[in-house]
Amino acid sequence: MPQEYQRVLVAIDGSKESDLAFKKAVQVAKRNKAALISLHVINDSDSVFSYGYAGIDLNQLIANETKESKEKLDTLLLYAKEQGVESVQSIIEFGNPKKLIAKTIPEKEKIDLIIVGATGLNAIERVLVGSVASYVITHAACDVLVVRDEISE
Repeated sequence: MPQEYQRVLVAIDGSKESDLAFKKAVQVAKRNKAALISLHVINDSDSVFSYGYAGIDLNQLIANETKESKEKLDTLLLYAKEQGVESVQSIIEFGNPKKLIAKTIPEKEKIDLIIVGATGLNAIERVLVGSVASYVITHAACDVLVVRDEISE
């Protein structure tokens, strides 16, 4: 008997692979009649957030990033509803993406499936298997589905 999921978490970072992960999450949530929770993490270790720069208002920068993230997630959630997913939710967090995606949010939201793109926006992650995806695979207490972009031969 196939696994049935009740609460699906999908990590969104704006990369092509996270968009593909979202589409896969919509399919899985619809098929399982599961709740779909979309998560965007504003990485607090990015140098501009960690150290700041002269002349940059960090509060304004964070507010802008949060607003852009909310607009993106709202668009995605509308798509999910149009595709027939009944229960949709979005979360925006500021912190360590690895820990928030693998542990904190899944425990808080009682997630039973996490869906991530294989790599993110970070150039180094595109060379290797994404460090966030690798961390989630090894540290999550629930099932993890990693979505890859089409591989050209």
